[in-house]
Amino acid sequence: MPPLKNTSLTGDCPHSGPIEQVRYGCTLGALASVIAIPGAVPITHCGPGCATKQFHALSGINAYQGGECYVPSTNMGNREVIFGGADRLDELIAATLRVMEADLFVVQTGCIPGLIGDDVESVVNRYRRRGAPIVFADTAGYRGNNFTGHETIARAIIDQHARDYDGPKHERLVNVWSLLPYQNPFWRGDLAEIRRILEGIGLEVNILFGPASDGVSEWKAIPRAKFNLVLSPWLGLETARHLETKYGQPFLHVPAIPIGARLTGRFLRDVASFAGLPPEPVEAFIAREERDYYLYLRDFSAFYAGCTSQYRLPSQFVIIGESAYTLAVARFLADQLGLLPGVQIATENPPDTERDSIRAQFANLAEGVHADIAFIEDGFEAHRRVIESDFTGHYPVVFGSTWEGELAKRIGAPLIEIAHPATDEVVLSRSYVGYRGALQLLERTYTAVVRESTVG
Repeated sequence: MPPLKNTSLTGDCPHSGPIEQVRYGCTLGALASVIAIPGAVPITHCGPGCATKQFHALSGINAYQGGECYVPSTNMGNREVIFGGADRLDELIAATLRVMEADLFVVQTGCIPGLIGDDVESVVNRYRRRGAPIVFADTAGYRGNNFTGHETIARAIIDQHARDYDGPKHERLVNVWSLLPYQNPFWRGDLAEIRRILEGIGLEVNILFGPASDGVSEWKAIPRAKFNLVLSPWLGLETARHLETKYGQPFLHVPAIPIGARLTGRFLRDVASFAGLPPEPVEAFIAREERDYYLYLRDFSAFYAGCTSQYRLPSQFVIIGESAYTLAVARFLADQLGLLPGVQIATENPPDTERDSIRAQFANLAEGVHADIAFIEDGFEAHRRVIESDFTGHYPVVFGSTWEGELAKRIGAPLIEIAHPATDEVVLSRSYVGYRGALQLLERTYTAVVRESTVG
């Protein structure tokens, strides 16, 4: 362990300077969001290796998610840097349209065309005018990270593919903007569970990404939705505000993704009220889900109360991850299990304009329970905050990424990987949200607790 830097225990990291143990991709990494849309294919105009490295970083070393990464790329070299790469992109698009089938192609730029000034939009627009299903998104890597690139991709598809619409709205149709595909290892299962419970109360859902989505047809249907649901502390807000202006669609912002019966029931009632749904079917669905949930929780309570457990159970939790999961898991652990919050760190560099709102969410995790959230991208600094915190009288459990393996050993805590990168987990359809996801989170958490006691 290197010497500790002499900095404060509270407050956020400065925005400038090198980052140790980076936990996200560059803006071009939003190609993973395109791959997550069934029927969509990204075309990248960037240097050789950029697209592959971004996708491998977000998928391969992050719970081995896999995914079909067939990405045509111009692989720009010295010639294109000196003379421009628009002609090469034109050739690539023409060849791609001849040999690949897709419902939508998304042309993304990397750093090089942004720096040399290639007019990519003009090249793409020529194909759009000919009727090709193709859009352009400026995702030069230096513009931000894959979170901001995700919003850029969404806006490009909405403006260039969904187009203008002033027809009637579908009264029960909702567009959902929530977790970032591939960045969050559990996004596929989580989006499927979110869709399931929203459909359970009577809504029709454009979930937009992943196996639970109908793909590009859902994006075409975005303008017909009655409203947008932003289920995240901040990701998706920019898109929802744009849709409110463009199509007159109101949006409901629910910062905390619900985990567990109490929080999920509250979430569904809030959504139903906003959508104007009749209460009886909503309450009937919640009652059925809670019946099953609490039957499992009754059985778990024997272990949790110590009746069948000889193991030391945690009393405090530390979370290091993107703000969406950090907030969701913190609320569940504080509200449903009664654990006390320790250090809480958000790693994805949320916009400054949204940080007070996120802090307010952590200030009210549960009745009488509050926590401070620090915004820290640097792994060394995040670990320092944890190591220098006071665990007197507590046995902590750490929720984070593979980077937190040594940290967890140092403070003697079990580790549950919930964040990027996750190299000790293989995740396909697992979910940690809603009713069913909460039970899986309990299983995974206390399996780690038991193994920490028996294996170490």
